[in-house]
Amino acid sequence: MKKKIVIAITGASGSIYADLLIKKFQIINNQLADLCIVMTENAKAVWKIELNNDSYGNYKASHFSTQDFNAPFASGSGKYDTMIIIPCSMGTLGRIASGISNDLISRAADVILKEKRKLICVVRETPYNLIHIRNMESITLSGGIICPATPSFYSNPKTIEELAATVVDRVIDLVGLQNESFRWGKNEMDENRD
Repeated sequence: MKKKIVIAITGASGSIYADLLIKKFQIINNQLADLCIVMTENAKAVWKIELNNDSYGNYKASHFSTQDFNAPFASGSGKYDTMIIIPCSMGTLGRIASGISNDLISRAADVILKEKRKLICVVRETPYNLIHIRNMESITLSGGIICPATPSFYSNPKTIEELAATVVDRVIDLVGLQNESFRWGKNEMDENRD
């Protein structure tokens, strides 16, 4: 079953995660029925600072502004099954946890949760305060998935892109898509057989 996916990008640090995720989706697009992207203005500014480009508008996807409530995923009738907020700012997380739908991102997240579909919030903040933790708990109790942008090191990443990809690969697994990536145990056994 092909997935209908919304990617939301907020102004938290970590544009590399969104960039790599979209690039991976371009590679495995045969598993997608639709891919939509919505970005805040702060996200665009952070992207330019962190990645030194404005390539976010060049990807093959449908792009929406944060105020476009006519977007198909603003309603449950659009039947989008997955929303990924990457990176997810704590402000966005707090609005979703409080049920405040003041833009397309928070509205779409509310729709995904009420329809019992998959919301993945790739939170990017450190350290967490108690408000952050309670908001993460609230979203988890509502059926969302909190996936901290915490890279793993056991694949021995050699570049910052490879390191960030350890988070992106985990997100793709959470979506339920097939993806070639490092697998604990399997890769180790393969190397030992050589």
